[in-house]
Amino acid sequence: MLVMTSGVAKAQMNNPYVDDKRVHFGFSLGLNLMSYGITDSEQIIDGELYHARVSGLMPGFQVGFIADVKLCRNLNLRFTPGLEFSSRTITYTTESGHQVKSPNFGSKIDLLSIPITIPVYLKYSAHREKNYRPYVIVGGGASYNVSRDKEKPVLTKPWDYFVAVGAGVDLYFRWFKFCPEIKYQIGFADLLTPVDQRPELPVQDQFYTNALKRITSRMLTITFNFE
Repeated sequence: MLVMTSGVAKAQMNNPYVDDKRVHFGFSLGLNLMSYGITDSEQIIDGELYHARVSGLMPGFQVGFIADVKLCRNLNLRFTPGLEFSSRTITYTTESGHQVKSPNFGSKIDLLSIPITIPVYLKYSAHREKNYRPYVIVGGGASYNVSRDKEKPVLTKPWDYFVAVGAGVDLYFRWFKFCPEIKYQIGFADLLTPVDQRPELPVQDQFYTNALKRITSRMLTITFNFE
C-alpha cells in the first residue's frame, strides 16, 4: 500500500526522477549589476585631495554552462563557468569643491568589464514539495577580464578571486527544471594597476590612479537556470 501511495505521488509531480541523476547539465542566462569597492589613497595631488565613487551602474547580462554533481539527497556540487558583460562609471570630486579638469576624460571614467568566470558552488536544497524546491548556494572562484583598456587612466588587473552566496528555487516542468536564482558576489583581490606599472599613461592623467588606494569588485546577479 505504501509503495502504491508513493507511486501515485511521483506520478503527480513533473519530472519526478530528475533529482535522482548523479550528474546533469544545463545552461544559464542572467542579468547583473557590477560595482566596485573603492578606497581613496587620500594623497594630496597638485594641491588637491580627490575622492572617487561608483556613480553609475549599467545593467549587464551573462551566459553560462552548468555541470551539477549530486553528493547526497540535499547537497550538490556545481561548476558554472560563464561570460559576463557590464560597465561601471567612476566619478571624481575634490575636497575643495573645484571641478576635476583633464583634457582627456573630465571627472568621469567608464570602465567596461567582460570577465570569464570559473566558479564552484555547493547547493543545499530543501525537500521537494510537488513542483517546488528552494535552495541556497555558497562558493567562490576566479575570473579573468578580457576587456582591459590600456587607454583608460584607470586600469584593472585581469585576474580576480571572489566568494558568493545566493538563494533560488527549482521549479519542475515536464521536460526540464527552471531555476531562478539571486546571488551576491564579493571580490577580494586588489584590482588596481599602479602608475609605476603603466609607463604608457600620460603624466596629466596619472592622478586618476594615484587618487585610489584599492579597488575590489562587487556584483549582484539574477540568473535563470535551465537544467
